[in-house]
Amino acid sequence: MKLLVERDVLAEAVTWAVRGLSSRPAVPVLAGVLLDAGPDGLTLSAFDYEVSAKVTVDAQVDEPGQVLVLGRLLAEISRSLPAKPVTISADGNKVEVTCGSSRFSLHQMPTADYPTLPTSPEATGSVEGDVFTQAVAQVAIAADKGDTLPILTGVRVEIDGDKLSLLATDRYRLALRELTWNPSTSDAEHVALIPARTLLDTAKALGASGSVQVALGSAAGGEGLVGFEAGQRRTTTRLLDGEYPKVTSIFPTSVDTVAVIQTSALADAVKRVSLVAERNTPVRLRFTDGQVAIEAGQGDDAQASEAVEATLTGPELEIAFNPQFLLDGLGAIGTAYARLSFTQPSRPAVLSGQAEAEGDADESYRYVLMPVRFAS
Repeated sequence: MKLLVERDVLAEAVTWAVRGLSSRPAVPVLAGVLLDAGPDGLTLSAFDYEVSAKVTVDAQVDEPGQVLVLGRLLAEISRSLPAKPVTISADGNKVEVTCGSSRFSLHQMPTADYPTLPTSPEATGSVEGDVFTQAVAQVAIAADKGDTLPILTGVRVEIDGDKLSLLATDRYRLALRELTWNPSTSDAEHVALIPARTLLDTAKALGASGSVQVALGSAAGGEGLVGFEAGQRRTTTRLLDGEYPKVTSIFPTSVDTVAVIQTSALADAVKRVSLVAERNTPVRLRFTDGQVAIEAGQGDDAQASEAVEATLTGPELEIAFNPQFLLDGLGAIGTAYARLSFTQPSRPAVLSGQAEAEGDADESYRYVLMPVRFAS
């Protein structure tokens, strides 16, 4: 094998392909990236039995062939090379990487031992990349980061015709994003549970490529998988098994109090006040006509308070939240104003966005916060 490829093209492709590889794989060859030089250019593949990635880039192929080298090492090397064309060639059991006066000789791993990448299911539909990236980021923040309940580490994706819903919860908060997408068939119906961390990485990596193709459902070699494709990049990941809890019942069926606050002002105030909040202690929000007072700390401990202008509709109330969970929601809504809807101080509150202070709520994204009980 021998080929010539632009340094930036190689660096970007290798970095994307190997982003999910483990530093300590169960099988040594799973630390590798497969380079396949052919008529279409250079194709790079990586697979760890959970997540697969494949990308094809333009390259001048003088001698077609296939080699397997350590993925993370090649990524580090390619990023450090000077801004000149890169030559990659196989020489015996070595792979030579040359760029200007820089030369690297890498050990060639046995390609015969490398597993075959899974086949993605048939395309279910497509969604705009920027919308997809934002939606996944808004929901993934609420997924469980631990492993006590593995099913809660996933994002539940439901497809019903042209409606795509993303849902995640860690039992203390819940995030739901609904959007319109382009299904392959008008009667498409699918439900899948995708690992949140993998979905978030995939959305960030593919979102800038325009439209993202999503493939769910059964297919030869594709059952239990979800596939994503944008441009010349393709990736699959295994779905999580199990029945996701019916958590949508947490959404309040009625609202007694609604507060509208400038998002940045509330977020900045919560950040400042929570500086004195010790680990796992809440910030208290007291909503009165015209303002919300944010407080933290009590007794002999450090204390802080700040007031932010707010428009209140309904009875006044006081409620407490985990400050980081509240900040996560405020950072995710993506609108100039935040709308908080309440029933009682002991019941979940719903955070949504508003473009204007007097406008309508944008309920395509809703973030439910469980309150923290506090002494009166």
